[in-house]
Amino acid sequence: MNETQRAVVVYCASSSLVDKSYFEAAERLGELLAEKRIICINGAGKQGLMGALNDSVIRHGGMVKGIIPRFMVDAGWCHEQLNETIITQTIHERKEYMARAADAVVALPGGVGTLEELAEIITWKQLGLYNNPVIILNTNDYYRPLLSFFDQMIEENFLKTVDRNMWIVASTPEDVIALLANSSHWMTSGTLDQQKVL
Repeated sequence: MNETQRAVVVYCASSSLVDKSYFEAAERLGELLAEKRIICINGAGKQGLMGALNDSVIRHGGMVKGIIPRFMVDAGWCHEQLNETIITQTIHERKEYMARAADAVVALPGGVGTLEELAEIITWKQLGLYNNPVIILNTNDYYRPLLSFFDQMIEENFLKTVDRNMWIVASTPEDVIALLANSSHWMTSGTLDQQKVL
């Protein structure tokens, strides 16, 4: 990875049973990341939205870095065609590595694993441990209940009003790319490591 090439961590579902529209959004995001020469970092899975995302990035000539715990490799869940695969010992190591490598985070629709990753990176942002963009791709208004819950947290003073700035909501993969391009962190010159706070 050179100093000017950016990397985005994408959290997303490994389920293969979700609606076709979610796959289409994941594939389109993969195409756009490849087109913009943005490295896609994720959990190295070969199924569900993660597999569709990875296949799309690779098919369109982009780069994917997968980070996966050893037990998931042993279970046969690892995508075998990624540009780079990093194997960790634990889930915790995996998540920390992903955050350290990320110039931005994008959360696609997903299950409890995706929700946990999203909640953790927002918490790190609240604590000042991660300062880069966190974008929620709200395909089919999937995250509406969660965003309403965030609003309730603010209304009942569990979060501050300013905390709403910790995440940005996008409706389409194209919106994600536009938000990245307009981010002050994204546009800042310097090496990738200088832009990390972790």
